Formats: sequence, structure tokens, C-alpha cells
Amino acid sequence: MLFPKHIALTPFIVVFALLPTTLLAQDASIGSVRTEFKLLGPNNTIEVERFDDPKVQGISCYLSYSQIGGISGAVGLAEEASEASVACRQTGEVIFDPTDVEDQEVVFTQRRSALFKNMRVVRMHDTETQTFVYLTYSTKLVDGSPKNAITAVHYGELGGGQ
Repeated sequence: MLFPKHIALTPFIVVFALLPTTLLAQDASIGSVRTEFKLLGPNNTIEVERFDDPKVQGISCYLSYSQIGGISGAVGLAEEASEASVACRQTGEVIFDPTDVEDQEVVFTQRRSALFKNMRVVRMHDTETQTFVYLTYSTKLVDGSPKNAITAVHYGELGGGQ
């Protein structure tokens, strides 16, 4: 009787793996532009989203990435490109607990294919210059991608003033 439980759980695991997910941060769709018309299914687009840093109040990051349309894109089976761009900006007073912010941590993850490919944004803390650095890249179970983008937000006082 070991097999019935395993077989019963398999459909749930497959459905969960196919769902697009965004983890760790709330995101907001800002807009999109069509890059290619598809006769069947949605068009290919470039999507722009915003997410707020979950541990650093006052910093918002904007991501742009391609979204494959057509039938494979509509059902979540398309292999998305490993290219993304990120720009993070101070959008309010920067407030954070230094004991709660690690030197390096993943602040955003989004599934980019049905299995084993994710787009991530990692926040790195440069305490010497009082700057948060955000790096976006794509991971894959076998071959990750060296394509990446980086942005930085300074939160400290700038010297040199009278």
C-alpha cells in the first residue's frame, strides 16, 4: 500500500511545479510591451514589475524580463530567457534593523520555467560605503546563466558638506 499515497500526491506536485511563483517579496505589475505577435495564445512580451525590499523599508526594485507567449507560454511550459534587468531606488526613508539584514540574501525569486529554473535578486550589504547592492541572475538545475544585472542604493550620509 505504499504506492497509492505516492500516486495520489503526484498530480499535486506536478501542478505546484507548473505554477509561476514569486517568493519572499510582494510584487506589483507595472506594465508590459509586446515584442512579438502570436496567432495562438498570448503574445511575447517584456514585463516590468516592482517589488519592495522585504527587510529594508524605503527601497523598491524594478525588474524587466521577457515573457514567452504562444501555447507553450500559456500553459507554463515555455523555457524563459535567462535575461533580466534590475533597478533599485530609494522610494522613502530607508529604515532597517542592522541585526536583521544579512551581508547577502535572496530577496526575490520567480519561477522561469516549469521545472528547475528561477530568476533571483540577491541583496548584498556593503557596510563600508553604506550601500545596498542588488544583483539579478538566473539559476537552472544543470546550467545556470552568467547573464546578470546589478544596481546599488546608497543609504548613508554623503560627506564633504559644510
